Amino acid sequence: MFSISSMFWISNYTMAIPENTYIKNKIIPEIIRNAAHTALSHYPELDNVAIEFKLKTSLNKSFMKAQPKFSTLLKSRKNRAYVILISETFKIDNLELKITDIPENVMIGWLGHELGHVMDYHTKSSLKLIWFGIRYATSQNFIRKAERVADTYAVVHAMKDYILATKKFILNHSSLSERYKARIRRLYLSPDEILLLVKEQENQ
Repeated sequence: MFSISSMFWISNYTMAIPENTYIKNKIIPEIIRNAAHTALSHYPELDNVAIEFKLKTSLNKSFMKAQPKFSTLLKSRKNRAYVILISETFKIDNLELKITDIPENVMIGWLGHELGHVMDYHTKSSLKLIWFGIRYATSQNFIRKAERVADTYAVVHAMKDYILATKKFILNHSSLSERYKARIRRLYLSPDEILLLVKEQENQ
């Protein structure tokens, strides 16, 4: 998920988690290490791309956001870096879950979706990426398109089961309002659309 305001301002907040895992061009909090490694394994194209997975106290009604690091925004794509911000607690409606309460397959699906955004961002020039951020901040139709592109990247990268687990986790959760679920249905690929996409891939 992208937001133009957060694109141009990333706080220096540091988590109290004692250790990060450092692998090639990646910084990963230990608490999500296994899930992040699994998600990254589906995106070999990102092996040489710098990505930091960063925990935050809150993300204002979002659980995760992927965005370019501002300091690298005007650099060439080869030298651009990205950050995936992850809320310590998922808080929506009457639901409040600590990051440790979220099933690992759901976490992998969430991370896979955000890595889909990174794949999309990495195809764009700096100017196109800035324009992308402006449109994302001002157009619901553009948000829908961008979120579906990220879902599609994840499905194409063999993450169907994880993406479906994440969607079912949200859409079947009794503590989430129908209004929120309707927003998810409107903006993201539905389970049926994901299965159709997989079938189309298999027939190619």
